[in-house]
Amino acid sequence: MKDKNKLVSITEAARLNDVTRQAIYVAIKLNKLKASKETTRWTIHLDDLEEYRKQKYSRSKSMFDGKLLFDPKEGFHSIAQVSQLLSVPAQKIYYATRVGQLKSHRKGAAWVIHIEDMYAYAEQHLGKKMKKRKVS
Repeated sequence: MKDKNKLVSITEAARLNDVTRQAIYVAIKLNKLKASKETTRWTIHLDDLEEYRKQKYSRSKSMFDGKLLFDPKEGFHSIAQVSQLLSVPAQKIYYATRVGQLKSHRKGAAWVIHIEDMYAYAEQHLGKKMKKRKVS
């Protein structure tokens, strides 16, 4: 039997995982997170929450054709990563890819941008000279 002192509510689980209550509720409904409902409140054991955290989907681990989708070692980044590297809003990067200013590649459901294409965009359209990192 699990220790009752290690039980948390949906609200506490959301706070501990830095997600919304809705995200925790959906994980329970999809049987991705074990929880029990005593009376009207869901309770989640901290061990189950830790297990969920380990299994939780991470975009940085996403694979496409047997390779990492966003692999910095190969020079491939997500739109969010590029916007962070260039210190511009993600919407600006989305727009640049849509109008052809920034070359991007479709891999499955994701758009991937190579670091060299990001450098070219930064110089041509943002007027930024960036110190190029070596891709190994």
